[in-house]
Amino acid sequence: MPHPIVVLRPTDVDTPRDVEAALLARFASVRAELGIDGPYPADALAEAERVLADGPDLPDRDGTDVPYVTLDPPGSMDLDQALHIERSGDGYRVRYAIADVPAFVRLGGALDHATRERGQTVYCPDTRVPLHPPVLSEDAASLLPGRVRPAFVWDLRLDAEGVLGTAEVHRALVRSTARLDYDGVQRDVDAGTADEQMLLLRKVGELRIARERARGGASLPMPEQEVTPRPEGGFTLEFRPPVAAEEWNAQISLLTGMAAARMMLDARVGVLRTMPAPTDEAVARFRRAARGLGVEWPEGQPYGDLVRGLDRTDPCHLALIHEATSLFRGASYTALDGTVPEQTEHAAVAAPYAHVTAPLRRLVDRFGLVVCEALCRGAEVPAEVRAALPEVPDLMRSTDRTARTAERACADATEAAVLSSRTGDSLDAVVVDHTEKGMEVQLVDLPVLANAVGDRGKLGDTVAVRVETADVATGTVLLRRG
Repeated sequence: MPHPIVVLRPTDVDTPRDVEAALLARFASVRAELGIDGPYPADALAEAERVLADGPDLPDRDGTDVPYVTLDPPGSMDLDQALHIERSGDGYRVRYAIADVPAFVRLGGALDHATRERGQTVYCPDTRVPLHPPVLSEDAASLLPGRVRPAFVWDLRLDAEGVLGTAEVHRALVRSTARLDYDGVQRDVDAGTADEQMLLLRKVGELRIARERARGGASLPMPEQEVTPRPEGGFTLEFRPPVAAEEWNAQISLLTGMAAARMMLDARVGVLRTMPAPTDEAVARFRRAARGLGVEWPEGQPYGDLVRGLDRTDPCHLALIHEATSLFRGASYTALDGTVPEQTEHAAVAAPYAHVTAPLRRLVDRFGLVVCEALCRGAEVPAEVRAALPEVPDLMRSTDRTARTAERACADATEAAVLSSRTGDSLDAVVVDHTEKGMEVQLVDLPVLANAVGDRGKLGDTVAVRVETADVATGTVLLRRG
């Protein structure tokens, strides 16, 4: 008997005012519990204003003749990257301009101290807790269209098959000519109305995806749960499938991060983003899960190829995607200075990799960019940057945990709001994981992922669950089978 198809559609949280107020209060309490609810430090704000008044450390090189474009979610203001692609002989030239945050943040100052404490921007449905003051991240340092901005420009040369040949990075002034968004680019490409830039982005993106497969890389097609505010009030909760344009753009970022990691390893200095390969036991468990769910996995096929081809709208595949999370564990940061660490690769990337493309939103990128630019100039890495490298991994690990906790807690509260009027109702759900206390299920008609108690169904089974608890104030949802 065929399985029903899982419906992954957005749901508006049309709640009474008291429920919406409780939801906003829960978002605020999550930030308070995590200690990220305070204002930006006054001394750091004052320093940012002084830097703007005195003028940042601008590069001498002028690259404003290159017509860069940015590609981000609609409404984004903290624009880290701007892109330009052109044909170069039989291959391609990719120029990737990255916001020059070090031009504005002086090492050892109050702003440097504040960003080390924050580590990264934390996104909540009702607000964001920024790594940098908005006067920088959403204005003076952001690669906004029509504005001249300092940037680290990566110049990447690829052959006809998308293989990276040479890579270098330099500082230059740049100017973005357009702010694009993923859905708009995808519509234009699908309709045949996209310009040459976006057609080249698709071509290079697809070539790099093919290279990823060839080297054994893997990406997990986990449904991305998003909570977004609505202009008229309330929130929308959805499992949003990414469009292909997002993956093409992500491949440019991965390409840059791989080039940066190679520079760091050659010079034995920098910070890598690492992840160990899954253990044989984890792969064996995943193979058993695939067999149990009726998903064919031919002998010899890399697990990355299998995972990449899973369909999030098929309940059995959806359950297997959740099982695959066990293969993608242990991501961390590894500093190197003088010696090469034992773990240098990121298993999902299937290559050494470093974060250098989001300095407005992530602390580690600021240091990685300075390291790579100095290496390309043949200069010494600044001593104060080198001295900071050992502490960066711990700072990033800590703030990664904070960001994940905030995101999950806010999503839990929104799920509770969605179900707050459904207490006692019976709903269809797909079993996606087994837990010590029962199972984890994804509702079929609502974008909710929650724990359920009672008899555990088989992975991939569609079961009926009753809403027992939906408490917005604590973000608690409890479902019971039957």
